[in-house]
Order: sequence, then C-alpha cells, then structure tokens
Amino acid sequence: MTVPSPLATLPTPALVLDEAILARNVSRLRTHLAPLAVTLRPHLKSAKSIEVARRVLSDGNGPATVSTLREAEMFAGAGVRDILYAVGIAPDKLARVLALRAAGCDLSIILDTTVQAEAVVAAARRTGDAIPVLIEIDCDGHRSGLHPDDPAIVAIGRILDAGGAMLRGVITHAGESYNAVGAAALADFAEIERAAAVRAAQQLRAAGLPCPVVSVGSTPTAHFARDLTGVTEVRAGVFMFFDLVMAGIGVCTAQDIAVSVLTTVIGHQAERGWIIVDAGWMALSRDRGTQSQAVDQGYGMVCDRDGQILPDIIVAQANQEHGVIAARPGATLPALPIGTRLRILPNHACATAAQFDEYAVLPGDGGALARWPRFRGW
Repeated sequence: MTVPSPLATLPTPALVLDEAILARNVSRLRTHLAPLAVTLRPHLKSAKSIEVARRVLSDGNGPATVSTLREAEMFAGAGVRDILYAVGIAPDKLARVLALRAAGCDLSIILDTTVQAEAVVAAARRTGDAIPVLIEIDCDGHRSGLHPDDPAIVAIGRILDAGGAMLRGVITHAGESYNAVGAAALADFAEIERAAAVRAAQQLRAAGLPCPVVSVGSTPTAHFARDLTGVTEVRAGVFMFFDLVMAGIGVCTAQDIAVSVLTTVIGHQAERGWIIVDAGWMALSRDRGTQSQAVDQGYGMVCDRDGQILPDIIVAQANQEHGVIAARPGATLPALPIGTRLRILPNHACATAAQFDEYAVLPGDGGALARWPRFRGW
C-alpha cells in the first residue's frame, strides 16, 4: 500500500523544513567545535522560530545570538536567558534592551563608536543596570567594526568600564568568508577571524581593561576553523538550514539543505522550454547569491516532491507569483504535468524563510506533518 506524502495536499507555495536534516546539521557543527574548546552561540536569525531554537540550543536558556530586538523579545519570552544582540546598537533602542534585561534576560549588545558607548553609559547610570557590551572588530573589511589595532578600541573600553556599563569583550564576523571557496581557503579565513579578535582582546587587556569574551563566527569559518586558541565562543546561523550559497563554496552539499519551497506546476511554455510554477520571488526571495559563483543556480535548484534533485533544472526566472523552471544548456527538461509538486532549494535560506509565517515540518521520526510558527519584524 502506498502511503500518501504529507506534502500532497499542502497549499502552495509553502516553506518545508526537514527535521532530520536540521538535526544532522546541528550535530555536525557541534561535533567539529567540541575539541576546539569553545562555546557555540547559535545565531537564530535564520530560524526566527521557537521550535527551531529548542532543537538548536544545547540548553533552552541559551546562549543565543539574534539580529533584531524582536527576535530577542520573542526568544526571551520563550525562556532563553543568554542572548547577544549582534547588530550595532542604536541609542533609541536602549529602552527595549533595558526592558529585556529588567525582565531577567542577560542581553548583551555590540558597538564600535564612542558615541554609542556614551549613550550606553548614560543609560546605565540612569537605571543602575550595567549593560554588557562587546566591541565590534573588523577582521576583513566586510562591513562595520574597528581594525584590531585601532586605538579607539581602548578609548571605547575606558568609556564603558569607567561609566557603569560592563565591558564584556570583543566580537567579529568574517563576512568575506562567503566569497572563499574550498576547505583551505575557508580555514585561512577562520584564522584571519581568530587572529583579529584575539589581537583586539590583547589590546584591551594590555590597557588594564577586562575582556572575558572573545566572540567570532560565520557559518563558513565555524566549520573549517582548525585552531581557536584565545577564542571563547563561536557564532553561526545558516548552518542549521544551509543553502545553495553555502553549497557553492564547499561548506555543505545540496543534500544538506534542510529548507525548501514546495510549489505546484501551473503551466507550460513548451516552445520556450519553460515550466511555470506558483512560487515566484514573493516565495523564493530575490536573492541571487549564487550568481557570482562558479555555478549560477538562478532562483533555486529544483527537486521532486520527495526532495530528490532534478539534475540541471533550476528556477531561471521569477516574477512576483510566477516561477519559470528551465533546463541548463544541454540538459533535458523532464515531463512535469500540471499539478506536479516540486521543491525548490533556496540560494539564501534566511531570505527565503523570511517570506513565510510558518514551517511545514517533515518530522525526523517520520510522523505526521507538523507546523512550526516563525515570526518577523524588528
């Protein structure tokens, strides 16, 4: 007797999460980091889901990383008590930070200017709450932060330390590692990241300032770090789901991608070699992160309903609610009748998941389809 697929009647487009792959991905990173003697502080920005967080955090209380105060509020409300808000603090957000801390969440923040430091100190003095702060370090010219040898690191540290806030440490993120390809290049980036953070920490300590936390991390560097001497914690986010960008640089394979978009064939344009589906960029996102890689995956790689990859078949174009599936040059487009269900692997899991309010979860135990809510907002 054939058992019907739990995805056979799910309204499309829908965000599908394979719980078994999620668990495997989490186990892989924890196994890699265990001998390196660091704490994993998972970044929950990819998930934005209490149910996912419960399966990713080793302890329900944390530690965790977030990218919005909305995430911090939601996870704190679910019992997570050790949270790092890893986006430079805007002074007008300090009231929400203080409210979270007053409710029992050990929420720490990051900054890289004296202006921010002075605002934090003023809030700490006004409330008597020694807000914990990490100074952001730029390890590779990717975005924000201070060069590890910048004297402003010590200047900021002194403002915080003398003003009633808590100087908790330094933090960096090797964002340029997303442009590296292969194990050797990714390991080199991991060392660049580690060395920059440790150098900045040494500068603070040499000035007589505390630096108990040295925080590094990105999904690529977390998986390929060989030595984390001087580092106390590693952050990574998309490792739990993976995506085609991570597959394109050699961090994972397409078979390790835990999220996909379920879609239905709604039309054909045989003369153009097109199959039309009901997942456009409103479902897949506009992210074309693989466009600059060796293999451009369009708007996503196409799988059958059960998750088996259809070789050389991609979403080549996307309109708001229409996706155009096509074969790469030299490949043959399979016969996919109207009503056929397919799954699309995303370029960027965070961006694709952000289009949906829930996960349709294929349970790891093979049971009935589950629904896990996810949230949005800042």
